[in-house]
Amino acid sequence: MAESFKYNNQKGTGGELHQSPENAKQMMTTAQGCPVKDDQNSLKIGSRGPTLLEDHILREKIFHFDHERIPERVVHARGYGAHGYFETYDAYSDLTCADLFQRKGEQTPVFVRFSTVAGNMGSPDLARDVRGFAVKFYTKEGNWDLVGNNIPVFFIQDAMKFPDLVHAAKQEPDRGFPQAQTAHDNFWDFTSLTPESIHMLMWAMSDRAIPRSFRFMEGFGVHTFKFINSSNEEKYVKFHWKPKSGLQSVVWNEALKINGADPDFHRRDLWNAIDAGDYPEWELGVQVFDQRFADKFKFDVFDSTKLIPEEDVPVQKIGKLVLNKMVDNFFAETEQVAFCTQNIVPGIDFTPDPLLQGRNFSYLDTQTKRLGGPNFTHIPINAPRCPMRHFQQDGHMAMHNPKGRVNYEPNSWDRDENNPRACATRGYQSSSQPVEGDKLRYRSKTFADHYSQAIQFYNSQTQVEQRHIKDAFIFELSKVQTPAIRERVVSHLMNVDESLAKGVAQGLGIPSLPEKAETAMPPQTDLKISDALSIQKNNPNSFKGRKLGILCCDNADDEVLNRIIEDLRKEGAMYEVVAPTVYGITTKAGKRIDGHQQIDGGPSVLYDAVAVVLSEEHAKNVVSIPEAKDFVADAHMHNKFIIYNEAAMPLIREANLEDKMDAGYLLVESSQTAPLIKKLRPLRYWER
Repeated sequence: MAESFKYNNQKGTGGELHQSPENAKQMMTTAQGCPVKDDQNSLKIGSRGPTLLEDHILREKIFHFDHERIPERVVHARGYGAHGYFETYDAYSDLTCADLFQRKGEQTPVFVRFSTVAGNMGSPDLARDVRGFAVKFYTKEGNWDLVGNNIPVFFIQDAMKFPDLVHAAKQEPDRGFPQAQTAHDNFWDFTSLTPESIHMLMWAMSDRAIPRSFRFMEGFGVHTFKFINSSNEEKYVKFHWKPKSGLQSVVWNEALKINGADPDFHRRDLWNAIDAGDYPEWELGVQVFDQRFADKFKFDVFDSTKLIPEEDVPVQKIGKLVLNKMVDNFFAETEQVAFCTQNIVPGIDFTPDPLLQGRNFSYLDTQTKRLGGPNFTHIPINAPRCPMRHFQQDGHMAMHNPKGRVNYEPNSWDRDENNPRACATRGYQSSSQPVEGDKLRYRSKTFADHYSQAIQFYNSQTQVEQRHIKDAFIFELSKVQTPAIRERVVSHLMNVDESLAKGVAQGLGIPSLPEKAETAMPPQTDLKISDALSIQKNNPNSFKGRKLGILCCDNADDEVLNRIIEDLRKEGAMYEVVAPTVYGITTKAGKRIDGHQQIDGGPSVLYDAVAVVLSEEHAKNVVSIPEAKDFVADAHMHNKFIIYNEAAMPLIREANLEDKMDAGYLLVESSQTAPLIKKLRPLRYWER
C-alpha cells in the first residue's frame, strides 16, 4: 500500500489513520513536537459525544489555521517570485564602492518579486496595470532592495499624494468594485485633477501595461539614486533592467481572453520557463550622470514623473540577472518577502526625490504592520546572508537576541563577536549634501512641466502603438459614468496630441472638443523621438522562449509535426499540442501524442503563434467544434502568424478567413526543408 498507510475501521466509521513502523521517521507531530496518533478525529466523550476542550492537538491545528492569513499588501498584492543570482560583468570601483560591483564575474544571490499594483491577491494576471519589479540583492555588506516597476515614471511627484492615488485606483469603497482595473470614475477623477499624472497615463494606456510575460518586460528603479566610490566621488544613477529575450506585450482583446482562459498566465509562464531550464535573464543597465548634466537637463532629475532618454544618457550594462529557482513555499517566500526602498548598502545613496523620501518611510512601516512586528528581518527570505551584529532585541517573533550580558552601546566590556562596534572606515556613510532654506510645504517650480515628456512618449511610438493608446483611453473612459470627468481627460490630451484627443473624443461620442487644460508651464514640443520608449521598435527578432500552439487531430502528418517541433527545438522555443481531447491524438504513422490542452480549454490567446495541422479524414470533426473556429479567428484578429497545412483549409473557411489570408499565413508541407520558425521571429504580423 502506497506510503504504507492503512485505515483501521474497527473502532468506528470515521476510521483512524495508522502508520507502519518503517515510516516512523516521518511521524506527524504537533508544532511542539508531540507525536500525533490520529489526525482524522477530534477527542470526544464517547463515540458520538461532545468534543473535549482538552484536545490540545485539535486546538493547536485550528488555532494555526485561524491565523494562516496575514494582511495582503495594500498595493502589489498580486505577486510572484523566484530566486536567482546577479553576476557583474566587470569591476566598477570607479563608479561605486558597493561591494557587489567590485569583482568581475562575482555572483550575488537575489530574490525577485513581480507583481501588479492595483489588484487584490486573487485578481487576474493580465489586468491593465503597472508591474512591480523588485529585486533583493543579498550582498556581503547587507541587503540592497531595488524596488522598481516595469515603467520608468510614476503618477505623482510627492509621497503626500500616494494614499490618494491608491485610494482612487483601488475598488470604490462603497461598492467594492471594480477589481484590478482603473476603468472607473474615482481613478480618472483623481488623475484628471492631477496633471502631473499625464505622462504616466500615456505609459499605462500603452502596451507596456499588458506585458506578454514577466520575462519580456523591462524594469526600472524609477528614482534617481547616487553612486559613491571609495574616493567619495558622487554621481547620479538611474537603474534599468533590460530583458535579454526582448520586449513583448499582448493586445487588449487578447488580455481579456487570457484572463478568462488562465488568470494565472504570468505565474504559469514563469514557473514553466524555469522548470524547463529556460532561465529568464535581464541585464542591469545604469545611466550615470553628474551635477553638470542635471543642471543642464530640461527637467528636474528628482521628479519621478520624468525620465532621462537613453539617447541623452546611454545605458551602460554592468551585469546580468538570472532567475533559476522557484520558491519552495509561496507563502514563506513570495508572500513574506519584505522589500524596502530604504535598504541600501555602502556605495549607494538616496537623493531628495520627494516620492522616494516618502517611500523610505512607507515601506518599512508597511512591512512592520504586515509581518507582525520589527523582527521581519529574522524571516529567512528577508534575512541578510552576511553576519548581523547589533543590539536590537525582543519584540514579536524575535529569533536572534543578543547573547551575553551586553545589549547596549557604548559599553566597557571586552570586544568580542557579541559586542559589536561601529566602524568609521567601512560603515555606511551618507553623501554630503549642503542644504539650507526655510521649512516649506511647496512644490518646486522645476517640477511644473507635466506634458512635454508625455508628448515625447506618444511621438516615439509606432502607428500601431499609438492606435492602441487611443483605444485604451476610449475603453477606460467609456466605463466612467460622469461626462465631466471624461471631458477633463480629453482636455489634458489636447496638450499631448490633438489627433489623439480628437480620436478619443470621437470614440466616446463627445460632440465637441473641450478647451485645452491650463498648463503650469508651456509644453516643449521639440523633444527628440526616443526609439527606446517603443516596444515594437525594439523587437527581439527571435522566437526563442516563445510558445507555439499546435492544433491537430488524429491521422495528422508525422513529417509535418516532426518538422515543426524540430524547428522549435533549434530556435529554443516551446510548444503545446491542442487536441479534441486532452487524451491526445494518434498520428498517421500510429504514434500516440498526448494533448497538453483540449480545444475548448486551450485558446490561441495562450500562444505567441499557432499551427493548425489537420488530416483530411478528421478535419470535419474539428470544424464542428466552435472553439476550433475561435482558435484561428482569434489568432487572425490578434495579428499572429498562423502555420497551416492544406488539410486545415476547411477550418479556415469555416472561420470566414479564406479571403483574408495574407503573408502572415505560412503553409507547411511534409516535403519542405527551409526553416519555418524563423518566419515567426517578428512575433506579430502587424501589416494585417
